[in-house]
Amino acid sequence: MASFKTPALKNPSLSLSSKPRLPSAFSVSFRDNLRFSRSSSRPQRRFLIITASAAPISSKPTVLVAEKLGEAGLTLLKEFANVDCSYSLSPEELCTKISLCDALIVRSGTKVSREVFESAGGRLKVVGRAGVGIDNVDLAAATEHGCLVVNAPTANTVAAAEHGIALLSAMARNVAQADASMKAGKWQRNKYVGVSLVGKTLAVLGFGKVGSEVARRAKGLGMHVIAHDPYASADRARAIGVELVSFEEAISTADFISLHMPLTAATNKMLNDETFAKMRKGVRIVNVARGGVIDEDALVRALDAGIVAQAALDVFTEEPPKQDSKLVQHERVTVTPHLGASTIEAQEGVAIEIAEAVVGALKGELAATAVNAPMVPAEVLIELKPYVELAEKLGRLAVQLVAGVSGVKNVKVSYASSRAPDDLDTRLLRAMITKGLIEPISSVYVNLVNADYTAKQRGLRITEERIVIDGSPECPLESIQVQIANVESKFAGAISELGEIKVEGQVKDGIPHLTKVGSFQVDVSLEGSIILCRQVDQPGIIGKVGSILGQENVNVSFMSVGRIAPRKQAVMAIGVDDQPSKGSLQRIGEVPAIEEFVFLKL
Repeated sequence: MASFKTPALKNPSLSLSSKPRLPSAFSVSFRDNLRFSRSSSRPQRRFLIITASAAPISSKPTVLVAEKLGEAGLTLLKEFANVDCSYSLSPEELCTKISLCDALIVRSGTKVSREVFESAGGRLKVVGRAGVGIDNVDLAAATEHGCLVVNAPTANTVAAAEHGIALLSAMARNVAQADASMKAGKWQRNKYVGVSLVGKTLAVLGFGKVGSEVARRAKGLGMHVIAHDPYASADRARAIGVELVSFEEAISTADFISLHMPLTAATNKMLNDETFAKMRKGVRIVNVARGGVIDEDALVRALDAGIVAQAALDVFTEEPPKQDSKLVQHERVTVTPHLGASTIEAQEGVAIEIAEAVVGALKGELAATAVNAPMVPAEVLIELKPYVELAEKLGRLAVQLVAGVSGVKNVKVSYASSRAPDDLDTRLLRAMITKGLIEPISSVYVNLVNADYTAKQRGLRITEERIVIDGSPECPLESIQVQIANVESKFAGAISELGEIKVEGQVKDGIPHLTKVGSFQVDVSLEGSIILCRQVDQPGIIGKVGSILGQENVNVSFMSVGRIAPRKQAVMAIGVDDQPSKGSLQRIGEVPAIEEFVFLKL
């Protein structure tokens, strides 16, 4: 089991989507950290602390656009990054180029495999899928390599729904076949008699954004619409006038079936010989989702047997399909070359949406469209933003207090909130605490994507506790507490009654504050650097320390003292904007009443 020992030189970033970048906006230096004993004015030992210092970025990030993207999206990208538009790359060419790129944007035609992430050498921070489906991206490999994957799930919704309805109508009235017949010089009115849509039952399989829009339009055509989706809201379906039913009922009662589910292990070849056998004879099928959800050989057999009367397909298992494909060449199949999102408006919308998502991720902003990270609604991201910062800084503070070589293995996080446990999603906060715990003492870069995976790989066990308190549910959290068990501490004052390192914080006026160290109540803003002093509570200590810092022109932002009782043990927390010199720190340690202190850089 891995454990944390010697700090490693690295470039920490404070963003959620951070990954190594050359150069980094943050660098790390190791400096002497002095710990003093009351009985001596000389330092008892010296050890290293991690400090982050601003370093200018000498070049823009590089974004590789591997498939055609709308001009509006490219313009947005070029304002922030160097953009390399290289289309139709072979897998080998992509793997060669990717090591020089911070972001990659693809559509559905480029496979972003494990080999791509391995070839990136840790530089690739984000993959943007210009569209909804992400089955061409190896999500497991992306997560393991700490690469955020974002998509553009909303911009092409209407276009895909409209294309689904277009195929539905064209199939029902044999439009494509009649057009081809006329262009061949024929006039076959009797051959291409169609069927009406009014009063027919349409089963929508997959009731997400596109599926629900198809349902709305089908209702307008006078169809009776039912839907199956294990994750759909019954209230939302009822609002549209759609009945949610089981998969078996949907396929067995429908006159038309429209597919709108993602391609996953569960949906792969969902329509096969067995399911076709359960359908009403003469059913008609539309697919503008993913090709792999239909077993194409089984569909050909169902068409030949008369079980399926017609099919209209925009997507295929292999794209483009082979020219001699029996399915494509079948007389009762209408096909289009993956045109679901191919409208001028949708192309521009997708380009803008994915460009904004990629740029935001490169800036370290929270991504509401991330597909391999906790899916947190945008309004929740906004609400939790200051607590995200608090969570990471508490993790950084706690781990810098650890001494010895036993390693950090067991961490307990307690959330105090007036909200019910089901109303408080802590996945984002847990990820940021993990980031704060691991980054300062390892060479690993942690972000929202790989936090849980990285913790597991290092044998770090994080347990969470939710404490319900009285208060207003308008505030998501009252406090966050981080405890590290079974370790020694560089600062004895941080040890709780149970022998664990314990720090606690709150958000006040949008700013993270440290409010408890060990058993001592304090109140100091978690900005810049912090000096923690354990002392005998007596008059003049604050003035002496403040004077020492003032003589060196070190600005004190906050100072707070927590004590057990008057004239007993106390802990003073001092927030400083600048890093004091070693001489100033030594003079603080020489103040007779101060028993120990530690300097921490956040």
